[in-house]
Amino acid sequence: MPKKDSHNLIVVKIGSSSLADKAGNLDHKKLKKLAGEVTALLKAKKKVVIVTSGAIVAGSPHLGISGKPKTIPEKQAAAAIGQSRLMHEYEKAFREFEVTVAQVLLTRDAIADRTPYINARNTLATLIDNGVVPIVNENDTVSTEEIKFGDNDTLSALVASLIGADLLVILTSVDGFYMNDEDGNPELVEEVKEISKEMEQEAGRPSEQGTGGMITKLEAAKIAMDAGITMIIANSSEAGVIEAAASGKKTGTKFDPKITKLESRKRWLAHGLKRSGIITVDGGAESALTKKGGSLLSVGILRADGDFAAGDAVSIVDESGRELARGLINYSRDDVDKIKGLKTEKVGEVLGYKASAEVIHRDNMVIL
Repeated sequence: MPKKDSHNLIVVKIGSSSLADKAGNLDHKKLKKLAGEVTALLKAKKKVVIVTSGAIVAGSPHLGISGKPKTIPEKQAAAAIGQSRLMHEYEKAFREFEVTVAQVLLTRDAIADRTPYINARNTLATLIDNGVVPIVNENDTVSTEEIKFGDNDTLSALVASLIGADLLVILTSVDGFYMNDEDGNPELVEEVKEISKEMEQEAGRPSEQGTGGMITKLEAAKIAMDAGITMIIANSSEAGVIEAAASGKKTGTKFDPKITKLESRKRWLAHGLKRSGIITVDGGAESALTKKGGSLLSVGILRADGDFAAGDAVSIVDESGRELARGLINYSRDDVDKIKGLKTEKVGEVLGYKASAEVIHRDNMVIL
C-alpha cells in the first residue's frame, strides 16, 4: 500500500466565510476550532503559517455597514478597525493552547520588489523556526487597487511559494471544487493534475462575505503547482480537516504539484510581479522561447499592448492570445512599437541607442 503524503511546512488559508457566523460577525468557536487543529500540527513537529481574511468582516459592524463594504475607502476603514480585533481574537484563541502568534501584513509591492520579497521570506522563516505561528493578512488599510492582492487566495499561494511550503490548505465553506457531470449535476473533483479551461469556466462567483471565489482558488492552485506545492481546497467545518490534509488523508480537492518546479527567482517572475503589458510574438519567436530556451528579440514581436516602462513585467503571448512566458522587459512600450519586427542590428539605428540586444533576456524570463 503506497505511503500517504506527509507535509512539514504548511500554509493554511482561512477565508472570511470560515470565520464568520450567519450574521456575518466573527465566530469565536470557529476560530478556536481552527487554532486547536493548528496546535495539533505544531505538537506533531509541523511548521505552520496562517493566511487569514476577516479584518473587513470584523470591522464592518463598527462602521454601521450592512454586508460587504463596496468602496475601497469603506474597505480600508473597516479593515483599520477590524485588523486589531481579528488579531486579538487569534491571540486569545492560541493563548489557550500556549502558542505565540505574530502579525504579518503584506501588500503587493512587498512581493513585486525583490528586496522586500527576500526580507519577508527571512522574517517568516525566523518566526517559524522559533515556534511562532505567523498570521498573514493583506494590509488593507494602505492597499489601493494598484497594489492590492485582490483576494487572500492569491496571497496564500504567494506566501507558500515565498517560504517553500510543502502544502497549501485553502479552507472555505464548501467541500472542494465541483464540476458538472453529464447530467448537469455538481460532482466533487477529488484530484487535479492540470487545470483545464473547462475547470476555469466552471469556477463560481465570489462568495457573499469573501472577496474570492473558485476562480481565485484556481489561480492560487496554478501558483502552488508551479512552485511544486500540493494544494487542497477543503471545508473548514469538517472535523480535523487541517490535520487530515497535512497527513495526506483524502479530503476536499487536491491539486498535485508539477514534477519540475520553478526555482525561487523564476517563481517570483511568474507570479510575484504585477504585469504591466502584453507582447504578442510570431511563431518563430514562440519556438525560440519555448523550445530553444532563447531570449525575446525585436524581430519576433508582432504587437505591444499596455503602458509599460523598461524594467516592468510583461506577458508574452502567441497570436491566439495564449500566454507563453512572463519577464522583465528592457524597453518601454513606445520603443517596442518602434522596433517590433526589426532585426537586432537595426534597433540602435532606429532608437538612437541600444539598451540591450534582447528585448527580454532569457535570464529575466520564465516559460509558463
